[in-house]
Amino acid sequence: MSGAPRVPASLVGLVGFFAIWEVASRTDLVPGYYLRPPSVVLPTMVTLLGDPEFVRAVVATLAATLLALVIAVLIAVPAGLVLGSVPPVRRAVMTLVEFLRPIPSVALIPLALLTFGTGPDTKITLAVYGALWPILFNTMYALDEVDPLHVETARAFGTGRLGLLGRVALPSAAPFVLTGVRLSFAIALAVVISTELFAGGTTGLGQVVTVASGGGLNMDTVLAGTVLAGLIGYGANAGLELLHRKAFAWSQPKVDAE
Repeated sequence: MSGAPRVPASLVGLVGFFAIWEVASRTDLVPGYYLRPPSVVLPTMVTLLGDPEFVRAVVATLAATLLALVIAVLIAVPAGLVLGSVPPVRRAVMTLVEFLRPIPSVALIPLALLTFGTGPDTKITLAVYGALWPILFNTMYALDEVDPLHVETARAFGTGRLGLLGRVALPSAAPFVLTGVRLSFAIALAVVISTELFAGGTTGLGQVVTVASGGGLNMDTVLAGTVLAGLIGYGANAGLELLHRKAFAWSQPKVDAE
């Protein structure tokens, strides 16, 4: 066997992307002054992570994202359980839900800034709005997958409607809910950073990118912040996937050994 380091299969696409980016920048296929190569951007990112102000900005962005995600879960899971288990309620509100869902959070940034100002409330509110939908729909449609036998067995033992939701529906829906959370984290992070780009009075990674982009003089910093956002999203997704496999191994499809 060769002693050369091997790139994990899950990282092949990312490594290939950075390689193409490097070549495109070094060969002037794109303006190298603006699209700095990864060999410059990645060291810049490492250097910035030693800057306390930059770290505070990253922490502010992460804190807003996580808070928005928690609020979205607290709203979407109970709402999804109700919509998935009470048909009259579902019929009454689904038109409103389907009207609101396609409206992108970023389109609401100007209105939110005028309404809430440039403080953290704005980016958190918009991130909650964007993160709500994947969790809501995954919870709602997960109830369609609940085994009717489990429901009938619980009813036979005298379990009421609330008991069915808490003891049968919610455990069965939990893997779907976590998948929704995984999707919603990326949405919340993108919305928080997008809002920070426009909210001049807030602290966050988006504001660092905005300041650095002024005059086009610090594009390595701009790209370092952008790459860091992508790495945060990648790390969160990988962590939540691992949690899903560990916590809900029973929900994974079984592969028969030959």
